[in-house]
Amino acid sequence: MIKLDRTLTYRLHLLHKLTDIQSQRAYVADAGLSMSDGRCLTAVGTFAPLSVNDLAQKANLNKGQASRAAQSLVDQGLVVKAASPTDGRGVVLTLTAKGKKAWQRTMEVVGQRNLDIFGVLSAAERDQLSEFFDRLIDKARAGSEEPDDGEE
Repeated sequence: MIKLDRTLTYRLHLLHKLTDIQSQRAYVADAGLSMSDGRCLTAVGTFAPLSVNDLAQKANLNKGQASRAAQSLVDQGLVVKAASPTDGRGVVLTLTAKGKKAWQRTMEVVGQRNLDIFGVLSAAERDQLSEFFDRLIDKARAGSEEPDDGEE
């Protein structure tokens, strides 16, 4: 019989919890942002323009969290909301000049966190793990439909 603590899902969840705790500290200490604000800032800076729905998906947050973080980033002057050119009721999010500087600083935090976490692996092992993750993510996406509750 398989041991729970040796299953992939258990270990991924454990790794996620442990790295999130450390990442949360790094976002606050090194970028001056909460974890959700940091995730959303990096997503907007990388994938803009984004709707709030797109932001939720790219930042791996639910729509409510993404909406609150987007508003927080707007309030901080890091992100601007503009009317969507394709959806009369929607908005798109992009970085301000101040936001671009914060995005660069935050991406440095992300890069350092990745080195801290994956530095224990060789470059070849990191490449192999990345390929494995791509395959696992593709398989999981093929087997699941993400619910759309219609919120923007």
